[in-house]
Formats: sequence, C-alpha cells, structure tokens
Amino acid sequence: MPMTRRRGTHALLLVATMFGGCSDPKPAAIEAKAKPTPGTATPAANKAVDTTDEGDGGPEVAAAAWAWTLPKGIHTPPRVPEDNAMSADKVELGHRLFMDKRLSIDGTRSCYSCHQNELGNADGRTKALGPGNKDLPRNTPTIWNVGLSATLYWDGRSDSLEAQALAALKGGNMALGDAVESKAAEIGALPEYAAAFAKAFGTPAKVTGLHVAQALSAYERTLLCGDTVHDNDTQDEAAKRGWVLFSGPAGCITCHAQDNFSDGLYHRMGIGAGDPAAAGIDLGRGKITGKPEDNFLFRTPTLRNVARTAPYFHDGSAATLEDAVRIMASGGITTAGPVDSNLIDRKLTPEQLADLVAFLRSLDCPGKLEVKGEQKVDGIGGA
Repeated sequence: MPMTRRRGTHALLLVATMFGGCSDPKPAAIEAKAKPTPGTATPAANKAVDTTDEGDGGPEVAAAAWAWTLPKGIHTPPRVPEDNAMSADKVELGHRLFMDKRLSIDGTRSCYSCHQNELGNADGRTKALGPGNKDLPRNTPTIWNVGLSATLYWDGRSDSLEAQALAALKGGNMALGDAVESKAAEIGALPEYAAAFAKAFGTPAKVTGLHVAQALSAYERTLLCGDTVHDNDTQDEAAKRGWVLFSGPAGCITCHAQDNFSDGLYHRMGIGAGDPAAAGIDLGRGKITGKPEDNFLFRTPTLRNVARTAPYFHDGSAATLEDAVRIMASGGITTAGPVDSNLIDRKLTPEQLADLVAFLRSLDCPGKLEVKGEQKVDGIGGA
C-alpha cells in the first residue's frame, strides 16, 4: 500500500495489524505503486520534486514513496521505524552499500560476502568469516525476510535492523570498530556516493554511520521470500505429507510458525550447551540478559530457504538438513541438561523424516539478490 504525504509527516498503511504504523517528520514522499519481482518488494518510481518546509527551516528530502507489493505467503510488510522511512532512493543506496567491500576495514568483503545467492543467501560455512580470515563465533543465517524479525542475531541483542547494521559494521563482520564514523564520512564523500546520500537523506554536513546503517536496513527490508512451491500449493506428494507432519504430529509449527516459519522467540535445544563457566562457551540469550535460565537459548530461525543454507544451528554443528531434522525430531540434545518442553522424541520413521525434509525443500526462495561489482571472497563460496 502507498504512503500518503502530509506536511511534515507521512504514514505507511499496513495490510494487517501485526506491526504498528509508522511516521517520520522529515522525508517528503510522492505516492506511487510498483510490481515486485518474485521474492522482493520494489519501490515506486522516483520523481524529482522541489519541496521546502518552512517549519524546520530547510529543504526536505525529495524521495519516492514506497509501495509494498508482497510475495505470496507474506501477508504483512516489515516494520519500518519512525526515523527511517522507506524510499526508492534510500533502498537503491542501501543496495549499493550492501555490495561495497570498501565498507570493511581492509576492503576484502561486503555485506553480500556472507549472504551469497549461491549459498542460500548465507555463506555455507560452519561459522562466519570476518576480515583477515578471522573465524567469527556463530553460523550465518540467511538474509531473506530479515526485516520480519523483531530482534536480530541468534541471541536477539539488536532490536532493529539499524542497530544490527551498526553492530556488524563495528564488530567482526566488517571489523571497523571505532573507525565506523570516519569510514562512513569517507564513503559518503566519494563522488559516486555523495549525490546518492543527498537524495536519500537531504544534504547532511557529514555522512555518519547511522546514515549507512539506515540505508542498508531499508534495502534489507525489501528482501522478502514468498511465492515458494509451498505458498503456491504446487509441492509434490512427499512435501504434502511432510507439511501434515510439520503442522501436526511432529510439532514443528509450535516454534516455526506464521509467515516466516519462526515465532521469533528463544528456545533451548541443547545445541552447544555445557558448563556455563567453561572458557569460550556460547551462552546465547543468557549473555544478553544475564539470567542463568536464559543460558543456551537461541532465537528461532526462519525456515524459508533452509534447504539451501547448510550447515545448521547457531554453531553450524549439523552438516545437512537431514541431520538437523533428525536432531529436532528426536528431542534435541539432552546430554547437558533439559531442553525446551516442546522438544520431545516424536519417534518418526525414516520415511517420515524424509517427508519433513521434502516439505522444507518446498520453502526454497525463488528470488535472487541483484549482485553489483566483483564479490569473490577467499574462504567463502569455494573461493
């Protein structure tokens, strides 16, 4: 649905009530509609406008409105924060930044490096690989439908895409640390970027890390996976049987629910659990909350595109989809204490496990990210 413009404000009307509406007192907008390619939501056509707002003493951003056209199976658009309204210019800027290796500390990797089309829009590694070929602590999840998650990271430590983007820029993914602001200013001053930042954000005195994070987040919200074989009800008989199991006797839908096949909550599956005091152990949600009862709880991942994103779990410990399904259907890993009460041994036969895998393969995402520039990275994707 289109955004409607009023002086100093706009509103995005949602097709359902799962998320609240949003407003932003800065960007101007023009109403428009556009059709998406499969697996994405696309912007309205951009139109040049000359707008000023005497109320805040300066020119407003001249930007296209955003119209969500959702793929089949996705019924509600991503939540958009009040201070980062969607626009065509901002999304295009974010797309370019997502593909730009110059955002990393050593110029060796872009955001796309860990979210490649050929690897299910993840990286195919047990754990992510940062600049300097440094192994990072956790497995990389797919980027599809990331905008539908209320919290980000396996432990939920970021409550918005913007916060996650800044954390990725500063942390191991891009390894900028305290250089985030200087890097943002450097990128923003490049001739090929200066006009793009001005169109998306007005003409800031200096491009900041927040500007970069907001543009990246706007682009990432467009990466919607739907129109799958399951969504179109064109799956084979094995997948149909698997769906019956998934939504019934196997109990998978208890946690892998709603459009994104995730409840967005945290569960203990026993994966990687052990002595909380052991050196190097991953406490999961417990590290964020400081509560012992949250130790070894991890956020439920989406199952869309899951068949293409091996290995599995936060530590990449399950090499194949069959391995992951078998672990979950048999009640998780109980050697280091109790697991989530929903995890019990379902006593499924090999044939039933195969049907569950067939269903999960029917959730393959049909879309691809449009790649910009050379994206080869040593150590990722067989490079």
